Amino acid sequence: MRKLSKNHKILCTSRNYREVVQLARLKRFDLQLVGKHGGRTKEGKLASSLQRMSKLTDLVIGFDPDLTISFCSPEAARISYGIGVNHIAFSDSPHAEAVMKLSVPLVRKLLIPWIIQKSEFVKFGIPLRDIIHYKAIDASVMIKNQSRIENVRIDRSKRTIVIRPEESEAAYIKRKVESDSIINEVSKEFPNYNIIVLARYPSQKKRLQSKFGKRIVVMSKVVDGKSLLTITNLFIGSGGTMTAESALMGVPTISYDAVPNHIEKYLVKVGLVKREKNPAKIPKLIKKMLIDERISKKKAKRILESMEDPYLKLVQVIKTV
Repeated sequence: MRKLSKNHKILCTSRNYREVVQLARLKRFDLQLVGKHGGRTKEGKLASSLQRMSKLTDLVIGFDPDLTISFCSPEAARISYGIGVNHIAFSDSPHAEAVMKLSVPLVRKLLIPWIIQKSEFVKFGIPLRDIIHYKAIDASVMIKNQSRIENVRIDRSKRTIVIRPEESEAAYIKRKVESDSIINEVSKEFPNYNIIVLARYPSQKKRLQSKFGKRIVVMSKVVDGKSLLTITNLFIGSGGTMTAESALMGVPTISYDAVPNHIEKYLVKVGLVKREKNPAKIPKLIKKMLIDERISKKKAKRILESMEDPYLKLVQVIKTV
């Protein structure tokens, strides 16, 4: 957004979604909020998408864009196709099949991380020639970008473990996961640590506070992930974006693999993430990983430096359409 806005007129939209809205305020991004998240049910997701598309159509037609860029937004894909505007999309999530089926067939060019085979997206209806690789994981952009580190108020005299529950309302969550059991095991085994839990939804936050009480700290508001991870000794995540962000920062990272995906598999393969699905085994793994945190940082730095800036690849692709 910032780089493109230097030479172009930008309209940036988002759903009214708690984490996006609060992070946008922290980052001082000017977002036009249109519609809302559809929640857990298929009916809710459908109704929300239709309402958002209706409201977005008038806004986009009034803006009269020459190009759309999205992270495989179904609404962006349908509106852009409907009004004849080229659409370039990014994705690292072929496992999000519902979103891929609704967006990828209408995308003009699709940019994906080099570790994911193009065939993973061709099956959704885009020609092989319209898929472009870039040598980076999306989280690497967050790590490399200079940002002001916010002061996160926790007891700095204690070691800190951060736990990220899974995205429970996503369409691609198909099985029961063990985040509550993990929180329980870790908070019992490490009573003298800061056990910080980053809830995704108000309902999730309220439930966790009620269930675990003072054994954990459920963050009352959205925090900048990079700021929190700079003071984190170990991170436990579901295998998504923040797991990758933590790993590339060199924070000892455990994935409980709630949503099996290519990025998590790569990070496990190169040794930046340890995968453990059994809650009872996680405390022992934590103790082992905290013995020498410096190893993770050296390896992460080397891997991070090998990655390119996807923005440069985006600029090249824009010129071709």
